[in-house]
Amino acid sequence: MGDSSARQIANHRLDSWKEIAAFFGRDERTVRRWEKERGLPAHRVPGGLRGGVFAYTDELREWLKGRGDELETAESETIRAVANSEVADSEEIESTPPSEPPKNPAALAPVLDLRPAPAPSHPSFASIAVWLAPLAVVAVLIAAFSFSHRETRYKNALAAPHSPNTEAQELYLKGEYHWTKRTPEDLNKAVDYFTQSIVKDPSYAQAYVGLADCYNLLREFSVMPPDEAYPRALAAAQTAVELDGTSAGAHNSLAFSTFYWNWDPATAEREHKRALELDPNFVQGHHWYATFLLASGRFQEALEQIEQARKLDPSSTTIQADKGWILNFAGRKGEAFALLQQLESTDPALATTHGYLATIYFDRKDYGNFFAESKKAAQLRHDEAGWAVANAAERGYSAAGLHGMRESMLPVQKEMFDRGLGSAYELAETCALLGKKEEALRYLQAAYEKREIGMLYLSRDPAFNTLHDDLVYKEITQRVEKKLSKPQP
Repeated sequence: MGDSSARQIANHRLDSWKEIAAFFGRDERTVRRWEKERGLPAHRVPGGLRGGVFAYTDELREWLKGRGDELETAESETIRAVANSEVADSEEIESTPPSEPPKNPAALAPVLDLRPAPAPSHPSFASIAVWLAPLAVVAVLIAAFSFSHRETRYKNALAAPHSPNTEAQELYLKGEYHWTKRTPEDLNKAVDYFTQSIVKDPSYAQAYVGLADCYNLLREFSVMPPDEAYPRALAAAQTAVELDGTSAGAHNSLAFSTFYWNWDPATAEREHKRALELDPNFVQGHHWYATFLLASGRFQEALEQIEQARKLDPSSTTIQADKGWILNFAGRKGEAFALLQQLESTDPALATTHGYLATIYFDRKDYGNFFAESKKAAQLRHDEAGWAVANAAERGYSAAGLHGMRESMLPVQKEMFDRGLGSAYELAETCALLGKKEEALRYLQAAYEKREIGMLYLSRDPAFNTLHDDLVYKEITQRVEKKLSKPQP
């Protein structure tokens, strides 16, 4: 048996510092020190108790490479002996050949790099650029299909060309169960289950689809920033397509991250259409294509796609919520408001409904309900920065109206940004609306570098109307438009 096969067989998950320490033949204090000082790849348990960790033996062995100069000689020799003996033991015990790994094993590195969405102690509302209806389009990117459609997705997973092993399949189904709940905790649990499924069977394409979809939604249903969520989603989706080009889910996931991370609408639309060619009744395919069309300003097409999704799965509250949001941008504001109010009572735990209603209340100048809905959305997303900004906005408005709201928001937004929380784009909006031109441009540049979603709507955002003649603003806008207008391959 070859060395790569032996390493794949030996790879498994260690579920505590004790097990990690035993793998190396060292004490827990030593391996904890290695994590802190030398980057030992230990992952925190999503949604678990403080201090809970896990690690994968393949990652640990990879970490050992080239560290002879970093670790004490005797310590290094002991570690390598333990790791090598595990590979040798696995060769003797395992007689069944492993599943063939992905064609590009390097893709596993970004796919399995687990850093769950932060779980701050104080919840809040992330998208607080409440004075801007165009900015609220960002929220419409959130999509997930309902519990009743899971059977179709399961059927697609089990009918794929590769037959997963029983353990990987069971882990996938557990991940799917948590993914449909769409809370930050459940999405992080789903990440863990899909990752374990991949480790058990690296050729299981649908597990990569599940992982990609988790990261696609963690950007919206939690406070995971786009530069952490979307690269992982893209890597997982690319691997899924590589493993099974007939998977509608794989193409759909790839379309999502291609648009919102690569800013490549032409390729994204091609992938959306490919997904629906493979499965015309794919609910999530119609749903996510509808949100793409909305973000592209193609409202009537978006309504047609979301209605197809609704007919295929009439019980889905996420589809209904996005339909309400599309109706709002299509000019049917009364219908949109009534539908979202109904959904709020039907499924009060869905963060998107509260976010959509917050923007609509602001447009209606109903600021009391706006603040209330903003805080509900923040609480559900576990967004400390948004919660703090929403409270500051409410205090400022009570004292001095809209101008007072923005003045009160600004220092809080800056503090949160300096802590690595909140949105550079929303901070730039506040600065622009307060006439702070240089600061607005600086934060816009930061938003561009982080590829924040708001940048996709920069040219349509009235917050920056006073900057349209500025050369720096024009240069940033042209860079974004150049990316969005590149021809389809």
